[in-house]
Amino acid sequence: MKKSFFLFVPIIFISAISAIMSACKQQPAVNPQSIAKAEFGKLPDGRLADLYTLTNKNGLVMKVTNFGCTVTALSVPDKNGILADIVLGFNDLQGYLKATAYFGAIIGRYGNRIAKGLFKIDGMTYTLAKNNGPNTLHGGITGFDKVIWEATEVNDSTGVGLRLHYLSKNGEEGFPGNLDVTVTYMLTNANEFRIGYEATTDKATPLNLTQHSYFNLAGAGNGDVLGHQVIIYAQRYTVVDSTLIPTGELRDVKGTPFDFTQTQTIGAKINELGGKPVGYDHNYVLNSGGTKLTLAVSVIEPVSGRMMDVYTDQPGVQFYTGNFLDGTITGKEGKVYNQYYGFCLETQKFPDSPNQPTFPNSILKPGETYKSTTIYKFYHQ
Repeated sequence: MKKSFFLFVPIIFISAISAIMSACKQQPAVNPQSIAKAEFGKLPDGRLADLYTLTNKNGLVMKVTNFGCTVTALSVPDKNGILADIVLGFNDLQGYLKATAYFGAIIGRYGNRIAKGLFKIDGMTYTLAKNNGPNTLHGGITGFDKVIWEATEVNDSTGVGLRLHYLSKNGEEGFPGNLDVTVTYMLTNANEFRIGYEATTDKATPLNLTQHSYFNLAGAGNGDVLGHQVIIYAQRYTVVDSTLIPTGELRDVKGTPFDFTQTQTIGAKINELGGKPVGYDHNYVLNSGGTKLTLAVSVIEPVSGRMMDVYTDQPGVQFYTGNFLDGTITGKEGKVYNQYYGFCLETQKFPDSPNQPTFPNSILKPGETYKSTTIYKFYHQ
């Protein structure tokens, strides 16, 4: 009896170990979330820009430089679990210093256009640089996309991220008031790129902060985005003149090439838009009205199966299809960015709101705190 008992114990032990090992193999891998910091490049004045690599527990990777709060890379899985970088950009700082396409950056003080570079607050006229024909675009010549932000790492139970801070001084680019801005980027363990905006001012000033990543869910530089399928939860859009300044009219999208209320590919009606260059560069009036955080846009890339939902508490979203990309920019991995190689979904106030009294308010006043949230959520079929 003793002999058989001692033979039986090792068998039980070995079987138990085998069962545990088998169970471990069946469990999905959980990666430790992490943040790594490295030097990204040097500005002409000698200051250094840093690059932060954020990895969540699911293995998604986002790279961010504190130059312009710029997202340089964002790798998410396809339907087979294969990661690909889905945002356009450059391998080093020099590319961002030279390019004017605002790849991946935070835009401010005022995202989008202000007509004729002029606006009034309390009877005083303010003059801005005209850097887009007769108008001011994306904050002027040296907007928030071209400055160094102070970065603080965030690593908690929700994911990993950066808290980025910048003080825009009174008179910068012609805007009034000392504007204190904090932008928080989080790569969450729910596979979200979550953006939190917060700002205060000591003088009334226009404010319209947005994020300007160019997405291609097939992979950055892997052809155009015309086959991406899109739904935009908006019944109206802001009609614009030849310089892309709103006329004030909010027009129904029904029966027009702007109708994405049902799933439609980006390229289905793009040639009906006219203009030079042809493409979408329009603000959609979201059904939510900017009253709460709500689903605004859904996108599917059918070949890879990658999907993206955009949530915002802002009243509008600028849908831009990379119309001005013309093959003169070479990005990551030596890939040339041609027309329509990326699309932007810039959550925002309406363009030229400081000059359009019927549009949602875009003036931040002393004593107020500006707060807003945008989420880009990634999943796959």
